Amino acid sequence: MSILLFRLRNVPEDEAEDIRDLLNDNGLEFYETSAGNWGISTAAIWLKNKDQLETAKTLIEEYQTKRGISQRQSYEELKQTGGHKTLMDAFRENPFRFIAYLIFIGFIIYVSTKPFLTLTS
Repeated sequence: MSILLFRLRNVPEDEAEDIRDLLNDNGLEFYETSAGNWGISTAAIWLKNKDQLETAKTLIEEYQTKRGISQRQSYEELKQTGGHKTLMDAFRENPFRFIAYLIFIGFIIYVSTKPFLTLTS
């Protein structure tokens, strides 16, 4: 019986590809399901053989530890060179969208708090 091994929701494509390669390189049989047309199904990698679960989890855990370290290092390098994206960079790239988002956030806060503010009047 198959068992869920790795959910693919919000996973970057390069990480998903690395996981697929890792499983293939170690001879683990798996299949993949997509989120479907509307994105409501479970996008995941499923292990076909339940007996290989511990091996697969160990491999994925080691990979994610290494990936976490490398991603932190690359972010620190970007910070040191000034290549990371800041709030001001987002404003400079598209000031109209930035302001529209601020107005929308303000509207949501207003709509959310107005009923409570009118209770005291």
